[in-house]
Amino acid sequence: MLRHITILVILSFSFLSCAQSDKQDYQGEWVGFLPNKSSFNFNVSIEKLKNNNYHLTIANDEIIIDKNLESSSKDYIQFNINDQLFFDLKYRQNQQQLTGFIKSGRFFFHVNLQNTGDNKFIGTWNPFMEDSGLQSDDIMLYIENTEDGNLISYPFLGDQRLRGIWPSGFKMQGNTLLFRDSNAGFNFRAKLFESKINLEIYLTDVLITKTSLTHTTTGWEYKTDPVDQSQNTDTPIQLKDGWITANINNFNFKKPELIRLIHDINSKKLVNTHSVLIATKDTLVFETYFDGFNYNIPHDLRSASKSISSAMIGIAIDDKIIQSVDDKLYDFLPQEYQHTKDSLKSKISLKDLLTMSSGLDVNNLASEDYYQDPNTPESWLETVLKAPMVKKPGTYADYGSANPFLLGVCLNERLEKPLEIYMHEKLFAPLGITNYINQTDDTEAIPYFGGGMLLTPRDLLKFGQLYLNKGSWKGKRIISEKWIKESFKKYRKLQDARDKNEYGYLWWHDTYIVNKKSFTTIEARGAGGQFIFIIPELESVVVITSGNFRNRKGNQPRTILKEYILPAIIN
Repeated sequence: MLRHITILVILSFSFLSCAQSDKQDYQGEWVGFLPNKSSFNFNVSIEKLKNNNYHLTIANDEIIIDKNLESSSKDYIQFNINDQLFFDLKYRQNQQQLTGFIKSGRFFFHVNLQNTGDNKFIGTWNPFMEDSGLQSDDIMLYIENTEDGNLISYPFLGDQRLRGIWPSGFKMQGNTLLFRDSNAGFNFRAKLFESKINLEIYLTDVLITKTSLTHTTTGWEYKTDPVDQSQNTDTPIQLKDGWITANINNFNFKKPELIRLIHDINSKKLVNTHSVLIATKDTLVFETYFDGFNYNIPHDLRSASKSISSAMIGIAIDDKIIQSVDDKLYDFLPQEYQHTKDSLKSKISLKDLLTMSSGLDVNNLASEDYYQDPNTPESWLETVLKAPMVKKPGTYADYGSANPFLLGVCLNERLEKPLEIYMHEKLFAPLGITNYINQTDDTEAIPYFGGGMLLTPRDLLKFGQLYLNKGSWKGKRIISEKWIKESFKKYRKLQDARDKNEYGYLWWHDTYIVNKKSFTTIEARGAGGQFIFIIPELESVVVITSGNFRNRKGNQPRTILKEYILPAIIN
């Protein structure tokens, strides 16, 4: 009997070993094609029914969501689908418009729905930001084996204008790998077969599109549809967005310099430049787009949106929601985080955060790479607050996103309304900015002040013009002149920046020498080449957006300013 049991165990072990050795290795690249490049461009319709009830329809080329929903409020629209897709909308313009946010994943998408009669409001929602569909139907899924024997997967679309898909929540169910895009909130199901992967993409639990992928060992070469874009120095198009436009000849710009700029971008001498805009004396005079971008597509700003975070702190001080920049960080934080306070951290002020002078270990245990790492066990806030102090607050400046991140947490704690709504009412709406995305932190509820908003270049230019105009736009005061003045002061030099730049309240300072003359600038800067250049001496603002994220050319806009734009402007 014992002999039979031993043989059975040996045979069972042998069978399991063979099964494990026969287990297919899915690691590598799997490529395919999307059947419809407009699958992610949605039309949204909300119809008012009786009481707090509404009928919601979301459609691409066909209806994908068709539901009756009850709002949790009588005064505005609030409902969600499967605790994944959230709506927060208010009536505006005498009931002729619904304005607010569609929340999916970590993104607050600002939307406007227009009244078409019969209590029905209609508008568009483009989670991937592309207003006319994807430029490419190519899709690639990279699958990777983990050390614990599981699988993780990274989807890539051929349209390189996307901010990117950030997968999370990997889980195997039978032969299906489930995961979620943390950014836009789409759900993915990858069904693994011997020679193919069937990939399905869902909005909540509703199928949007699906495709079949095959394995490749030759690498992925995506193809994009050509976009008919002409770049020139003609007068920018006049839109109903608040900008007055005019020709560069009205301001004696040197046209050949800007023609040379366009040529060098198109010839790839200046790589991955997506937009260049120039405003002078409150007038938009030059506007060009490349690589399929246009004035209607919000661009990823990365850390350039830190300067917008600074503006919101100034507005909150103007509104007396915050007393002053001398207020202490820990006076804002909930009780559950007070245990992280020590004798040095207790001295950190809002001013220290605004000037990158908190003293926290922002280059290591409070770095963005560390606190945003999904393998870091604690929340972003807990991780940052537990990081050690390396300097006394207010004495030494090291650039780190943890500082403005904490500012957003502080402001959120003092508000009686959601932070994204406060930002819209106090800054974006007065500037006429309606087409944008506000990214949240790891709570998926609080806008992230460390960077990551998406605005159109024309709207980003408005924000720069607001600061050049000392806090006013079109004659309307939005931010106090005092705050602008304080923001533009030079407080400390950034010790970990290559040029040791002087730094204000989340604004950079720089100097450019052209024709033996120096021009000082105040700048918002973001990774990959997202820049606002404010040039007070020339009464001008320049915006450049780019896609240089992994090639060490993120500072290329500074070259463009110095070698092309300033020579075109100065006489």
